[in-house]
Amino acid sequence: MRLETLKKYFLRRLEKQLSPKLTYHGIHHTIDVIKVCEEYIDRLNIEGEDAELLLVGAILHDSGFLATYQKHEEKGVEIARESLPYFGYNNKELKVVEGLILATKVPQQPSTDLEKIICDADLDYLGRKDFYPIGESLFTELKHFVNLTDRDQWNKIQIKFLSGHHYHTEWAREVRAPVKANYLEEIKALV
Repeated sequence: MRLETLKKYFLRRLEKQLSPKLTYHGIHHTIDVIKVCEEYIDRLNIEGEDAELLLVGAILHDSGFLATYQKHEEKGVEIARESLPYFGYNNKELKVVEGLILATKVPQQPSTDLEKIICDADLDYLGRKDFYPIGESLFTELKHFVNLTDRDQWNKIQIKFLSGHHYHTEWAREVRAPVKANYLEEIKALV
């Protein structure tokens, strides 16, 4: 009950308050991360509090974009600290959610199994068939927020990012990583 109330509240808030210039980090991204986390919950038979807190983390992981573009994870932790007690979450649960939010900061350095899952969910698209349209939405967003306009520079950024990124869960390493490796080679051919 508290999870559904929190989800409804934050999705409505993100929908109304996020900048329309967040073409990548919009509500659609949060919904995608929630969906991928739900798939991990089913795939790994995660139950109870762990499943609930993973979803709370997914809901809140980019909530910091409501206030800032830079260091949005830290702002997301502040939002979680302010909000979660109103939804009935205690300090122990809050600490788990804080870890989930901060784990998504690039470069990702998750330390728990739940943090590994949310990190892989956050960047799941890197190994999916919708890689190019989602990547294009990020390029559009970066034009607005960091004045990145050069396509060659964007491709070099993607090469560096894809080369340095690695998935943390066994499933993503087996299923997503090979697809991501193909995209990396395709982009390298463009530069």
